[in-house]
Amino acid sequence: MATIRDVANRAKVSTATVSAVVNDSAYVSPELRARVLAAISELDYTPSLAARNLK
Repeated sequence: MATIRDVANRAKVSTATVSAVVNDSAYVSPELRARVLAAISELDYTPSLAARNLK
């Protein structure tokens, strides 16, 4: 199972950028958004519901 860190490494961005794309919570340039979404697709990443519920 891929992690947010795996996606960030693949897309060559920070985990904060991946989080912003996944949660649509901050402005991310179209180029970076495309790289992150491609990495998510390649790695078949899905956010962990258990991790989300830790907040």
